[in-house]
Amino acid sequence: MDSSFFLTIVAAAIGLLTLLRKLIFLQEDNREKDHSSSSPSSSLSPSTVPPPSSSSSSRIWTHDVFPSFRGEDVRKHFLSHIKMEFERKGITPFSDNEIKRGESIGPELIRVIRGSKIAIILLSRNYASSIWCLDEMVEIIKCREELGQTVMAIFYKVYPSDVKNLTGDFGKVFRKTCAGETKENIGRWRQALAKVATVAGYHSGNWDNEAAMIKKIATDISNILNNFTPSNEFDGLVGMGAHLKKMEPLLCLGSGEVRMIGIWGPPGIGKTTIARVAYNQLSNSFQLSVFMDDIKVKYSRLCSDDYSAKLQLQQQFMSQIIDHKDMVVSHLGVAPNRLKDKKVLVVLDGVDCSLQLDAMAKETWWFGPGSRIVITTQDQKLLRAHGINHIYKVDFPTNDEALQIFCTYSFGQKSPKEGFEELAREVTRLAGELPLGLRVMGSYFRRMSKQEWINSLPRLRTSLDTDIRSILKFSYDALDDEDKDLFLHIACFFIYEKVHKVEEYLAKKFVEVRQRLNVLAERSLISIDWGVIRMHSLLEKLGKEIVCKRSIHEPGQRQFLYGCREICELLTGDATGSKSVIGIKLDYYKIEEELEVSEKAFDGMSNLQFLQVTGYSAPLQLTRGLNYLSHKLRLLHWSHFPMPCFPCNVNLEFLVELIMIGSKLEKLWEGIKTLGSLKWVDLCDSVNLKELPDLSTATKLEKLYLRNCSSLVKLPCLPGNSMEELDIGGCSSLVEFPSFIGNAVNLLKLNLFSFPNLVELPSYVGNATNLEYLNLSDCSHLVKLLLSFGNLHKLQADTDTKRMHLDLRGLSTVGNVVNLQTLNLSSLPQLLEVPSFIGNATNLEDLILSNSSNLVELPLFIGNLQKLKRLRLEGCTKLEVLPTNINLESLFELNLNDCSMLKIFPEISTNVRNLYLIGTAIGQVPPSIRSWSRLDELKMSYFENLKEFPHALERITCMCLTDTEIQEVRPWIKKMSRLSVFVLKGCRKLVTLPTISESIRYMDASDCKSLEILECSFRNQYLTLNFANCFKLNQEARNLIIQNNCRYAVVPGGQVPPYFTHRATGGGPLTIKLNEKPLPKYMTFKACILLVNKVDHDACSEENSMEVDVIYQNSNKKLYPALAEHLYIFRVEAEVTSSELIFEFKLKRDAVWKIGECGLVRDAEVPSC
Repeated sequence: MDSSFFLTIVAAAIGLLTLLRKLIFLQEDNREKDHSSSSPSSSLSPSTVPPPSSSSSSRIWTHDVFPSFRGEDVRKHFLSHIKMEFERKGITPFSDNEIKRGESIGPELIRVIRGSKIAIILLSRNYASSIWCLDEMVEIIKCREELGQTVMAIFYKVYPSDVKNLTGDFGKVFRKTCAGETKENIGRWRQALAKVATVAGYHSGNWDNEAAMIKKIATDISNILNNFTPSNEFDGLVGMGAHLKKMEPLLCLGSGEVRMIGIWGPPGIGKTTIARVAYNQLSNSFQLSVFMDDIKVKYSRLCSDDYSAKLQLQQQFMSQIIDHKDMVVSHLGVAPNRLKDKKVLVVLDGVDCSLQLDAMAKETWWFGPGSRIVITTQDQKLLRAHGINHIYKVDFPTNDEALQIFCTYSFGQKSPKEGFEELAREVTRLAGELPLGLRVMGSYFRRMSKQEWINSLPRLRTSLDTDIRSILKFSYDALDDEDKDLFLHIACFFIYEKVHKVEEYLAKKFVEVRQRLNVLAERSLISIDWGVIRMHSLLEKLGKEIVCKRSIHEPGQRQFLYGCREICELLTGDATGSKSVIGIKLDYYKIEEELEVSEKAFDGMSNLQFLQVTGYSAPLQLTRGLNYLSHKLRLLHWSHFPMPCFPCNVNLEFLVELIMIGSKLEKLWEGIKTLGSLKWVDLCDSVNLKELPDLSTATKLEKLYLRNCSSLVKLPCLPGNSMEELDIGGCSSLVEFPSFIGNAVNLLKLNLFSFPNLVELPSYVGNATNLEYLNLSDCSHLVKLLLSFGNLHKLQADTDTKRMHLDLRGLSTVGNVVNLQTLNLSSLPQLLEVPSFIGNATNLEDLILSNSSNLVELPLFIGNLQKLKRLRLEGCTKLEVLPTNINLESLFELNLNDCSMLKIFPEISTNVRNLYLIGTAIGQVPPSIRSWSRLDELKMSYFENLKEFPHALERITCMCLTDTEIQEVRPWIKKMSRLSVFVLKGCRKLVTLPTISESIRYMDASDCKSLEILECSFRNQYLTLNFANCFKLNQEARNLIIQNNCRYAVVPGGQVPPYFTHRATGGGPLTIKLNEKPLPKYMTFKACILLVNKVDHDACSEENSMEVDVIYQNSNKKLYPALAEHLYIFRVEAEVTSSELIFEFKLKRDAVWKIGECGLVRDAEVPSC
């Protein structure tokens, strides 16, 4: 044979063998990869790092990584390089330098292996030559199987198949090691090697660059360690467990469907935090997961056109979810094509437009079975438009939760530090219980002293923190111009106003007011509850700040005016308004003295639409009248209006509502005015009003309130077709019942109480088929009722037969009572039993039988009233029997106060919230009240064996000592942990008061004439104490009351004590010089006032036991009861404008009392109790 041909054959054979070997290797390698891709613990990319088992995550770890290796193969090269990469990434591997190697591994090394989070088996050519290495490997596989340890394999210059099948050089080395070994050891090693060969790992033959391989290994291990121990950054978040519990049914994780879930709520309420915690807990259960945070800020309008914007959004989304930084998305089909077979968890945080959803999660079929897409937003409409019906509305935290959140950030614990309790509660209220506000304010106050807290509070009451403002303003900036304007109208003027009224007020200003209100509500900037508009206090501050900043130095150029000082300057002529002003809202209850309003006050305000001036008295005077009121007025609300008549040139064509309660009006205006928009008029308590003008043009008038207009003699014809409510109760001079233009078919409410001239109701009242409410109380000459009361949906027979000769037997013939909602039969001494027709009033909500002094029993048919909310039986002094075995499910309030014959605890509703039992003979409390979860308020009288009912001590909120002969209050009173009101008035034999619960907020111990000793302490900053006429109190007790940190206290005393470092005769003035630098903006003091009589007679007489008003700076305080030889202690706050503060106290128009002495002390100087 030709030698060249032979050589060719040999070469071909060698080449074929080489090719076959490579094919075998590739087949084995692919098999390893296939196995890896199907194994749940094999994927080592950052997005699919295997979660550690629950057992492993709870153990104590000593090392990040335990490497098992054969030193002679890898120590100087590969191992040293990988350790260096570990060091760069902060990974701590075990080093075996300190362990002496022997024939077998010892207990110390076993502890190290078990204490390592990850074990790496570095399989090299001579690995199996070491019995030590083989025993390490066996222990590692044992930890993997028994403890869930994470194990990785690195095949360094060996084939996985050689390891598994013990072939090649690796097999030769292993067989050599096995020579002379026991079958047991050989079997353990073989079994372990077979398992190691199937562990996910790295094969050096797949890498051209060893450095890249090492970097990949270190990166993957780093990612595993990141996910190894569950994050504890969200541990202890207040209320988070409850949020996640409520989200469980929405997430429905057991379902294989693809589900989109919305988390909706106002800015700063914690939507992102809830989503982050849910993501943190759930992401390991999904193949892929991504948290796209703050989308509205980071990804808003990246491009000029919508399609390009969607492409960029989807590119960002896909880059993050599959960890591909430079990914290119050329069309919007990329996301569904890549993700439709993957179980993914996606959180899209802060979504504010549909484009964002269309780009990243347009349809559920884009994602694989079991996927969950969570979207957080302020816009509920956006979720609905995208077809998302599983929506979690994030509610504000409870009062207790809000306090815990604040304390977590301010004190590093969930409760206030001692001495900061009430300060912490006040800041919590200022934050409006908004988690964002609580966090920011908590961080602000952290490590501040108590005085620094006190000095900071006034500023926080009026202005927003910068961080809070920036977050809230982002939501405002996202509105269009019309909605922004509406937001400012609400913030400055219409919070707590009824929606239907706001719609009318703003009908000329905005198109589709209700729709725009819904937009604000959907974006969580307002809420509409029971038809009333509400806005969070921080958003209100934001709106007012925006208005203020538009004209900082010239208030008269602003759109809305609401500051008392600025408005007063404008009204008195010291400043001028402009056509920019559309709304003025003045609450003048803090104005000390009378203020003369200029006749030119409103001359320049031609666009004024809303004018509201309210308060408790009449300090504003208009002795020169008014020149002008804007003809654009929509709302005119001026309490105690001081003029007898409107300006003659007034034009009220656009006026919707007129409110002038307590005015000095004698008539409104002369002649006929155009009143085509007028719907609501309230002139109650205008005692000088003698007549109303012609109202024939007020064709839309719905409500007319004239209650207690006692000088009113005659009414004009009223527009009957539109009239819904008419209140002429207390119009004692009115001679005739008013007539209507048209019929009164739409009349719903008619109040005629104290109408002495009414003998018989006009027949058209009986034909008012929609009438719901009729009050005839104290109509002393009414002798005949209509026979058509069956038409009434609501009936209030508020009567007193001592003053009214009215045959009430007709009530028993009331026919159609199924719609009856309110029934008042109070003060009927001849009522011996509850009328039987009440049992058929199944829609009844309010039943009032108060002071029915001969009523003995409440019938069983009361159990039919399952919609009953309030049942009032107070003063039914002969009531002995209540039904049993009934449960009024809707009952909110049950009042049995002063039912002195009642001995059995009422168990007629387990859902009752307010239960009043003061003045009853009840001597036992059933244990079942522990399960009355809705019981918020329980008022009871003290009885001696109450201590035998610990379940009662836990629930009582108000305790009254009705036995005034009691000589001792038992010490167990301090166990009443929820007690807030404690009344022991008139207990004239009581000598000592023991320790009481610190939850007390009000204590009345007046007229306890023998009381000497107080063993209690008073730490509650909001506590009110009344020790009037307790003249035997010892000096220690008096000092305790005077020095405590309560809100208000009354105690006997003849002079202001020296505790008050600044004192003066009369009301001062008191001058306080300040040395602090810089000066605080506000300071808090405690004041002490001593009253004396102006006239020489008994100061304790009934005539003088009244309240008086003391005025200081821009505030006032009511002192009650007004008594001589008594000290009144209360807290005052002063604005610091210079280094010298001047206080002067005055009484407000009082003919009996004057100030004898006064005193002040810095709040921080008062000794703690």
